[in-house]
Amino acid sequence: QVQLVESGGGLVQTGGSLILSCAASGSPFSISVMGWSRQAPGKQRELVASLGRGAIPNYADSVKGRFTISRDNAKNTAYLQMNSLKPEDTAVYYCGAAPWGSSTLDNWGQGTQVTVSS
Repeated sequence: QVQLVESGGGLVQTGGSLILSCAASGSPFSISVMGWSRQAPGKQRELVASLGRGAIPNYADSVKGRFTISRDNAKNTAYLQMNSLKPEDTAVYYCGAAPWGSSTLDNWGQGTQVTVSS
């Protein structure tokens, strides 16, 4: 079982930037796809970005052009660079992973809070 630990959340002003990190441990080489989702109070969870090994990243329309997902397979770490942040980006951000042979993110970390002030 892979354990995922997010870090890098915090408070930022509108227009600012943050980078989230997700460290995978346990059996990280069994991971195929890594991704990020978020959940704001009273809203459904939204898949923000995902990236397979050597694949083209996928983004939600709400973050295209502002967020960038990347991963360092040697370090078993995924990142989410968030630029031009908006108050509507405020949410708990979760890192997820899919096991080898699957594209379904079914293993999630505990989450990190991102708050964007107006």
